Parts: sequence; structure tokens; C-alpha cells
Amino acid sequence: MMMLQDGSTQLLCLTASSGVPLFTRGASKQLPFSVIGSLNGVHMFGGGQGVVLSCCETESGGKVVWRVFQDSVMLIAVSGEGQSGASSSKEEEVRLQRLLENVWNCMVLVLGQDELVNVRNVERLKRDLRSCFSLIDQLLEEKQEGILGNLTHCADSLVPPNPTLLQEAVDGFAQAADSEFGCLIVHGRIATATEKWWRLAPQEVVLLSALIRSLSASASVSCDYPVFLPQGSPTVAHRLLRFQLLPGADVCVLCGPTPTLHRAQTGLVGRFWSPLVETLRDCLAVGERCLPGSVSLRPDVLALLLINRETRRSVSCVWTSTYHPLGDSPSPSKARCWELLKLVYIFSMSRYFTREETLCVSPEERAERANTEDFLLGFSHQPQQCYLVTEECKSYGLQTPQHQLFLLLPPSVPTFALRTVATQTLSDIITATGF
Repeated sequence: MMMLQDGSTQLLCLTASSGVPLFTRGASKQLPFSVIGSLNGVHMFGGGQGVVLSCCETESGGKVVWRVFQDSVMLIAVSGEGQSGASSSKEEEVRLQRLLENVWNCMVLVLGQDELVNVRNVERLKRDLRSCFSLIDQLLEEKQEGILGNLTHCADSLVPPNPTLLQEAVDGFAQAADSEFGCLIVHGRIATATEKWWRLAPQEVVLLSALIRSLSASASVSCDYPVFLPQGSPTVAHRLLRFQLLPGADVCVLCGPTPTLHRAQTGLVGRFWSPLVETLRDCLAVGERCLPGSVSLRPDVLALLLINRETRRSVSCVWTSTYHPLGDSPSPSKARCWELLKLVYIFSMSRYFTREETLCVSPEERAERANTEDFLLGFSHQPQQCYLVTEECKSYGLQTPQHQLFLLLPPSVPTFALRTVATQTLSDIITATGF
């Protein structure tokens, strides 16, 4: 069977009952229709025999993952041999299963569950699904540096230097807009949000952030966009109002019929945010570091991902390090560090650590967790720390009741010192920010 050869990932969407193609995204060269038909046919054949086909590996090292949602839509992810070769088979399967789950919820977010489950006109559904393409392409894009929420289902966050002022402004702005759901997005990450925004399902927060990034890429300074909440309100739409405060800084609210976009733009934005222009600029200055200048980190830390397990928030950053001990090989590139950070997270979560998510767990993810539990039966305890040594770098994972920290460090850092570096880094960040 002809599969992808360029290391990319292709997504196929079909009707579950008849196998009619709805769209394909990703990969510069699409799979032939005969291959798409075969992928659908083998899944349907297995279903007829009482077997659920969820994943397989090709002879060339690629990966194919299937998932049917609501007995209505089938999503298939196909990764090329280069992509699968970047990680082990297990890590690649976890990544693709998470991708399919995200794409389905993205479709619900934009179109609503009813239109996807009760398909009355396939051709109309094909046209309507085009409105999801920018979001789906964002999920497929592997080079989104600094955006890991699609994988972790934790909100990509930025810790501002003056959180109190911004929190008061977001709370007041949302209340004036007849809403309890508001957030401030800086450089594509959440700087602060109302309490009710954080109470949304973690995946809803992640997808709303992705949608806001997509809307921010347009030329408009404000927009009024209907959205469905995949977990909280999959059949009734809400309004997402977005306003650009400064380039790179947007404020958003989820609301009902009121206020109008014009009223919010003219009567509320200036009232709440004009006095905070300098505060917003200070927040923008934090940039990709995601942490304020009050946080001092060791020079040998190449990259980190810190997750707050209670709030489902995360901060992640990669530094272009000038730390090169004598005889040490050059540090991995910035793009490579982001890739390695994702692989370390998947490696640790699929083998050692536990995830707490409020979402409904899919059969595929339930099976994945069962495999993890079987692996953990070899331990007399729940692992709280793990490390991995490769030619490129050393990595360390640390889990506490409230946090998970994943670090990348140069090979020159002694292995026995990794634990000390990780605990010191975690303590430094929490002490300085309270994250």
C-alpha cells in the first residue's frame, strides 16, 4: 500500500456509515483515493467481525490510526516513515490518537455536534467543514514552537510581571460584557483569565486558545464568532468576542446575545484597557520566555515544560543557550529542542506518570492507560521521577502532587545532578511566581 514518504501527517475525514470522504488535510501530496478506500474498508471489515481496528504500523515505519466519533464521523491519521522514526511506535500512536481527539472537538467547536451527528446533506457538510480548516491545519502543524496544549491538554500560559492589575481588568471587562468567561491572550498564550474560564474543560480552553490565535492572524482588530463548547455546550452556540488591545495582545469573552460587538468595542475596551497600556507592554516583553524576569534559571537549562496539575495550566520555553562547556557538542537547535520536549513529555506520560483529565476518556486512551498500568505493575510504587540520556541531551521528569516538570539539559550535566537541577528549578519558579 502506498503511504506517505516525507515524514508528514495526513488527516482523512469520512462518514462512518458509508465511507464518503469529507475532507483531507496535511501532507503536500495526498493519498490516492484507492488507498483512502482501502483504509476505510479494512476498518469496516474489522467492525463486521466484531473487531475494533484502532492502530497499525506499515512496513516502511509509518503509522495509521482510526477513530469513529458518535457513530457518524470517522477520522484517520496517517504518518509517514520519517515522522514515526522521530519517536518510538508508542509515542507516535499517543500523538496521533490525541490529534484525532483534538480534530473532532475542533469540528464540534465550530459547527456544533448536531450538524456532525445528524448529517442531512453530505455536500453541505463538506462546505461547512471548510470553516474548520484553519484550526485543523494549526493542529497538524508540528512546528508550532511554544504551543504544547494540543498535546498536554493544559492551557499554554504566560506569567505576567503584574498579574493583579491584569486580573482585575479581565474580571471587570467580562462583568461589564455580561459574561463570567473572559481571558487575556498574549503571544498566543493565556496571561490571565476569569475563574469561570478556568473551570471550562481543559480541552475547551486549549481549543479556544487555538481559535483565538487563528482569529488573531486575520487583519481585523475585533470579531464576533459563534462557538460551541465540546463538553459543556455541544449543541447550543455562544458568542466569542475578541478584541486586539495591542499587536500580540487580545482580550476575549464568551457571552450571550448582549452586548453587541460595536458596544463592547466602543464602550468597554477603552474604558478598561487604555489605563493599562504600559502594563500590557510589560507583559508582551516577557515574550517566548513565558516567565517574568524575576525568575532566575540555571544557564544549562535548554528547555522546560511546567504543568500545574490542579489548574491544568502550563508554561514552556526554550532558550538559545550560550552555555557550551569545553568538549561538549553544540546544543540542539531551537526547533529541535521543542521537538525533544514533546517527545520527553509523551515518553514520561505514557510510561511513568499519571494524567488527571476531566474529559471523557476514549476507548483508545483507556487502552493506552491500561498498557501504562501494566508497565507500572513492575514497580512497587508510583514513579515520581524519571530521566533519559541520549546523545543530544539529557532529560528529567519530576512529578509532585501539584506539578509536573520536564527539563532538557546538555549531555555534560552529570546524571547524578539531574534531580538536584530539577527540584531547584521547580522551587525557583514557584517561589518567584506562585504558579
